Amino acid sequence: MSTLGFEIIGTGHYVPGNPVTNDDLAKVMDTSDEWIARRSGIRQRHYAPEGQGASDLALVAAQRAIEAAELTPKDIDYIIFATMTPDYVFPGSGALLGAKLGIEGVPCLDIRQQCAAMLFGLQLIDGLVKSGHAKTILFVGAEAHAGFMPWEDWDILEGKREGEVTPEARERANKHRALAVLFGDGAGALVFRATERDAGLRGLTLQTDGRHAKTLYVPGGGFRTRPYWKEDAFREQAFVPHMEGRELFKFAVTKLPQAARALCEKTNTKIADIDWFLAHQANTRINEYVRDALGVPVAKMPMNIDRFGNTSAGTLPILIDELTKASQLKRGELTMMLALGAGIHWGCALVRW
Repeated sequence: MSTLGFEIIGTGHYVPGNPVTNDDLAKVMDTSDEWIARRSGIRQRHYAPEGQGASDLALVAAQRAIEAAELTPKDIDYIIFATMTPDYVFPGSGALLGAKLGIEGVPCLDIRQQCAAMLFGLQLIDGLVKSGHAKTILFVGAEAHAGFMPWEDWDILEGKREGEVTPEARERANKHRALAVLFGDGAGALVFRATERDAGLRGLTLQTDGRHAKTLYVPGGGFRTRPYWKEDAFREQAFVPHMEGRELFKFAVTKLPQAARALCEKTNTKIADIDWFLAHQANTRINEYVRDALGVPVAKMPMNIDRFGNTSAGTLPILIDELTKASQLKRGELTMMLALGAGIHWGCALVRW
């Protein structure tokens, strides 16, 4: 049986613990709800507790997606796991997820395109389906960013202990507050199935430019040094990502509209004929710039960053799950997905539901 494409038959997401508000963050560094919300649109986010990794978050999201698809884990014949915060340096989290689902032996592919991972995942899913190598694919985007947060007093942040952080601890956190306020933890999972109906990938444009890799990267660790983790790296907070926020912002608001227009021209699609524009949830202002540049109505570009923050590879799957559960995404509709992630990787995809 030849297949024309793929369809999503089940969605799920999971975020850990109670929400951490902007006011909560003000307990451990100099910031405020007004400062964070005005610059990013974020009001709260979630953090994975000590001992919980990306594969644990992914497990719950995957179970929910599989249940929504009215399947069992045994029906999955391929896993694609996207994360930039894996449980271990190696092995990848995909193998761990497969074992936790009880489907040892099912191939698992780990991908590292950060916030743009969903787009690269769609290309892989399309190839697997068209080649006949897989029929029912689980895609998961999951992140546990808590491990690179710069503060030390988690118990004060989470309201488990009264008190003030030391001036020294507050100053160490302040050095990275522009980055730390943006990220949250969570997982989104989607079950894709091969189909002969008119559904699946309708067009795709992907690009990578490693010349800009250091606009967002983790300076510590890595196998360019012996050993790959230096004793001084923790004291120097080299585990916290370095981010050039202004450069990333300019790159996103320039490259994403260009990619969207190029994809529309390539596929002979009019912006007005696209039902939904689902953008990576990194910053409300970036999405507003892109939306205005393309002339997209506000109602066509839903956002949930205010409640989750930037969950990197998890953002698009989480957004798709919420819209699906709300009966907003409907069969036959045309959606454009847009994303840019560290690397730098970016692009757009057109998908028919």
